[in-house]
Amino acid sequence: MLGLLINEMEKKELAYMVKRELEELLLDLEDSRIDEMVKSAMRDRYQVLFKLLLRVATQVECMEYMPRKKLDGQL
Repeated sequence: MLGLLINEMEKKELAYMVKRELEELLLDLEDSRIDEMVKSAMRDRYQVLFKLLLRVATQVECMEYMPRKKLDGQL
């Protein structure tokens, strides 16, 4: 296990960056032109980033990025 010491401003910036990356992944997962193998790797990345978001964002903010119903089986 690793620890990280950051201040409140850095925490907010980290949450912002993770949310933007999650949004990009959600958009790309809906793109039919992307190969299923690539989407599988994207889903794995989404899970890792979502777990990171849970550590730095509020519950309300995290609810917005919970895996959606239509993607539940995939995420």
